[in-house]
Amino acid sequence: MIPSCNIFLVGLMGAGKTTIGKLLARQRGLEFIDSDQEIVARCGVSIPTIFEIEGEAGFRKREVAMIDELSRRDGIVLATGGGAVLLEENRAALKARGTVVYLRCQPQELYLRTRHDKNRPLLQTDDPLRKLKDLYALRHPLYMQVADMVLESGRQSAAQLVKRLENSLDLAAVGAREPCATPSA
Repeated sequence: MIPSCNIFLVGLMGAGKTTIGKLLARQRGLEFIDSDQEIVARCGVSIPTIFEIEGEAGFRKREVAMIDELSRRDGIVLATGGGAVLLEENRAALKARGTVVYLRCQPQELYLRTRHDKNRPLLQTDDPLRKLKDLYALRHPLYMQVADMVLESGRQSAAQLVKRLENSLDLAAVGAREPCATPSA
């Protein structure tokens, strides 16, 4: 196997971080981890429940600890929560410990993908499309700030997106700042 570094996926909810992350990890022989799923597994309750009990600030505190822990591992593809980039601690950890890929998707497409999903507490409003547009306006500059590369995740299939991403990662590895360790099998 070709040595590989950590790959961290960022982007708004519904951009495809989990779907793309699972496929990419399988292709590259890496472990896939979803930070939101890890938080749920450790807390024993859903993200909407965490938001209800602790508010967004309480959730973000848990998220900072989780991203710090997970980003220290070797040989992973990590799908982060959509708001992970809001805190400087997360942006710094991701930027320092792996290749950050921003899966960019326009709000209208995100709306079509997420409109029936009740596990997205920030979209439980009267106008979820407006909320997605507002989130995009707020977070897009932060995603761009932290990203080593940007992949448009519009209407292409997940397999096509992974192929494009792998090509970009392989090209970036040619000019990598330091060699990566091969994850243990």
